[in-house]
Amino acid sequence: MTERVTVTLNTELVKGIDRLEKNRSRFIAEAVERELARRRREGLLRSIEKPHPDAAELAEAGLAEWSASLPAGDDDLVDPAAGTPVRWVEGEGWVEDPR
Repeated sequence: MTERVTVTLNTELVKGIDRLEKNRSRFIAEAVERELARRRREGLLRSIEKPHPDAAELAEAGLAEWSASLPAGDDDLVDPAAGTPVRWVEGEGWVEDPR
């Protein structure tokens, strides 16, 4: 599904696009997709560097404690023994926990 939009661009920018690509719409769509992905990555990195207070509390509590609080019958959804143990260290971020 597509939607038509009107975008105003500088003449030199349009000429630059035309030198590289015959299909302006495809070129612009690909550029927008890359920019959206870049911004999502930046947001994720920001949230890792400075997590929401609720996420920090969850990290402090630990996965085993959190998974124990899940409703009965969902025991197989989370394996606390899987993965690499990590912990949040203020000023450093997520670090491996050698437990």
